[in-house]
Amino acid sequence: MFESPEDEISVLAQPGPQAHFLATRADIAGYGGSAGGGKTYGLLLEALRHIHVKGFEGVIFRRTMEQVRTAGGLWDESQGLYPLFRATGREQQCDWRFPEGSKIRFEHLQHERDKLQYQGAQIAFMGFDELTHFSESQFFYMLSRNRSTCGVRPYVRCTFNPDARSWVKRFFSPWVDRQSKAPAVSGEVRWFVREGDQIVWVPSGTPDAKSVTFVRSSIHDNRILMERDPGYLASLKAMAFVDRRRLLDGDWDVVEGGNMFRREWFGTPIDAIPHGLRLCRYWDLAASEAVEGRDPDYTVGVLMGRGAGGVFYVLDVQRSRSTPLGVEALVVQTAALDRATYGYVATRMEQEPGSSGVNTISHYLRLLAGYDFAGVSSSGSKVSRAKPLSAQVEAGNVRLRSGPWNLDFLNECSAFPPLSGHDDQVDGASGAFQELCNSVPYSGAAGGEPSVTTVYVPR
Repeated sequence: MFESPEDEISVLAQPGPQAHFLATRADIAGYGGSAGGGKTYGLLLEALRHIHVKGFEGVIFRRTMEQVRTAGGLWDESQGLYPLFRATGREQQCDWRFPEGSKIRFEHLQHERDKLQYQGAQIAFMGFDELTHFSESQFFYMLSRNRSTCGVRPYVRCTFNPDARSWVKRFFSPWVDRQSKAPAVSGEVRWFVREGDQIVWVPSGTPDAKSVTFVRSSIHDNRILMERDPGYLASLKAMAFVDRRRLLDGDWDVVEGGNMFRREWFGTPIDAIPHGLRLCRYWDLAASEAVEGRDPDYTVGVLMGRGAGGVFYVLDVQRSRSTPLGVEALVVQTAALDRATYGYVATRMEQEPGSSGVNTISHYLRLLAGYDFAGVSSSGSKVSRAKPLSAQVEAGNVRLRSGPWNLDFLNECSAFPPLSGHDDQVDGASGAFQELCNSVPYSGAAGGEPSVTTVYVPR
């Protein structure tokens, strides 16, 4: 709680992650991990902690001065907060002076060399808003400027959103990296020393070790924002796939433009599809249905065709999160629609290991009596199974039929292989491709070549 001496106004942190962030005693604390969690305001509140100490100086950095001054940024937000504590603001200098003789400044480190301007500086409280925008060398150099003669123990606070390629992920790996060998929970304190360029995590009490923690937050923890701007959550949900995974879901693994399936390799979706394709619909069943608060896999059925010239066409993708009964209905209805639309279509389904997989395939054999249906056992990792399809996509031999499913399909492919998130459509496409490379017959006259060069497949 921060009390304004003049108007007896109490400024409180929001219960939950923001309060936990302000309560930690770690030397270095990170906060956030997704958009809308109250990160910037948390930094502004933390900077108020020692304003009654004469000679106290705090500095909060953004990478550029434009970011400091932007609407909703540090300077803008501070104008509604710091005057409550009788602070005098100087807009040109972007600083606040408090009656007790303390000061809070907003600065930038736009260029790598800008860190050298702080040689000899003593900054008791140091904040970094959006730490992933700064270089690793800037951050660790500025730690040497985090010192104090005013009696306040020096400390650092940071906010940031996920970035899979950032050094920040390596530094905060116990909290944000799902592959960490020694994971830490939100708010847990760890200690590190630096040996050369390596961060080494050590036990508490190790000489010269610094303490670190990370407090995770999201828009769902920011009750005030949700009440004042209820449309903000919808805006986050409307973002492109990779941005949505980062800023809404807090995904530290998703990357833009993976190496296996680049968006541009598929070319522009087309309407005209050659006649006489070999056709296969391949199903990848989800293990569970959708439950609120969870993000389970989809049941996916990918329809792919292979032309006589060795070009493959992704014609349709069906996706569902449903009950087992709902999935059964989708598979049966899709098989009937495929037959009515295209004629001969082979239906294949991934068969999971063990007796449960055998039972599932036996069940669908009965449901799809009269159709060309079979279970397919897979081997190897998902990445290894996707590599043959990836090679054909890169060579320009895979085209997409224009349809409303195109964007979701391309988003998932471009982020593959994910360390989190979904890869169901890639699995379905890889399975259909493999079957078409094996034994699925042509959909025209038995074993015959196409008799018509092009037909327009109905939408």
